[in-house]
Amino acid sequence: MQNMDQITFGQALDYLGRSVGALVIADQNADSYRTLVRRGIFQELLGESGTYKELMQALWFHFNKSDKGITEDYQVFIPIFGSFTGKNSKRLNLLVNDTPHIVQMMIQPVEGTDFNLILLDELDASNCEDDTDTLKKVNTIQNIYLYSMCFDLTHDTTSSISLTEVSEDTMNPEISYSAWRQMIVNMFLEKDREKFLKKSDPDYLRTHFAPGHIESFDIQMQNLDGVYIWVKLIFGRMDTTNENDFRFVYMVQNIHDTTVSMQAAIRHYEELASRDPMTRIFNHGRIETELCNAIEACRKDGTAAALLILDIDHFKSVNDRFGHAAGDRTLIRFAEIVQAALGDRKAAFGRWGGEEFAAVVYGLEGDALAETAELLRKCIAETAFETVGSITCSVGGSGLLPKDTLETWFDRADRALYAAKDAGRNCICIR
Repeated sequence: MQNMDQITFGQALDYLGRSVGALVIADQNADSYRTLVRRGIFQELLGESGTYKELMQALWFHFNKSDKGITEDYQVFIPIFGSFTGKNSKRLNLLVNDTPHIVQMMIQPVEGTDFNLILLDELDASNCEDDTDTLKKVNTIQNIYLYSMCFDLTHDTTSSISLTEVSEDTMNPEISYSAWRQMIVNMFLEKDREKFLKKSDPDYLRTHFAPGHIESFDIQMQNLDGVYIWVKLIFGRMDTTNENDFRFVYMVQNIHDTTVSMQAAIRHYEELASRDPMTRIFNHGRIETELCNAIEACRKDGTAAALLILDIDHFKSVNDRFGHAAGDRTLIRFAEIVQAALGDRKAAFGRWGGEEFAAVVYGLEGDALAETAELLRKCIAETAFETVGSITCSVGGSGLLPKDTLETWFDRADRALYAAKDAGRNCICIR
């Protein structure tokens, strides 16, 4: 048995060559690699040769602990993040044939060339249990943040970049802050890009951030799957003793689920606030808002609109004869019939109060307005209502004039309604 002093350098190299998982020589500038040795899982993972981009995708630029690739838009960063200056070491979490593997990657530049030697070896999972437990605890905090980095405005540099969905390790690629801004801006929705550029502008940051100051804003950003999600962008200036030291921390927090839930809740309560609780059509306040919107649209671009007011004839007798429960069912059915009769027309229909209803209908003028009012009256008159049988309604209408206010427009339609009632009810009047 040999002792340690008898092992030669050549024997050590020979043993290393026979036991290592893979040895790869790569040239980023030529976008190529060649495997000198590949054993075990690396026979599945690596080809005999290929492009440098393919190598980075297989080893590192994919979702952490997965073989799922990252959307093409984000692969623009591969040349930057896959560029290693000097010796480097990384631990990789790879998935090969649905089985997780922990791999140690060592990068050794070849002196006098543009080549890197990449040494890959699978670690014994049992020896990494403590590390894994620690990483789980760290990731509970880290995974809230999809991305983080430091940057220095004075020297226009970036450092300590962490992309948690790719790796637990931080990186220090040679990319300036100004170049990073121009690359990352394409990951935001087009309508939000100007906002990002304004908030991340070096002059803005210098002007608005005192040492220790933090600001954040919500925006939609493309994730590594290529899907736009809601994120919170956080900028914080480091609190140092030098007031001319403009170093910052930047973080991207995933707030998509929370934001979507909040938006759904807001829409829900907005809907409740806009609806009549009994008929479930728009309430008085929402119809009044629609009237104002129609007036504004008319003044802005001449959009035609008309107001129709419908009143159930002799509704008090319905309540007196059949009771208020039957009266409520009648109101609900009345709303359903008118809503259906309006069909595909662009219209907002609601309960103005009691047995009176109002519809703001866009694009209606002249004869079309009278025809629509008559259609609504006829639909009601021809329907047999539960318990109460037949009912009728009177309809008053008026087209919107450019000079109208809410009061003048509504007053003209209201006077048309009373003219229809004075004419014997179950008829229409347009003014």
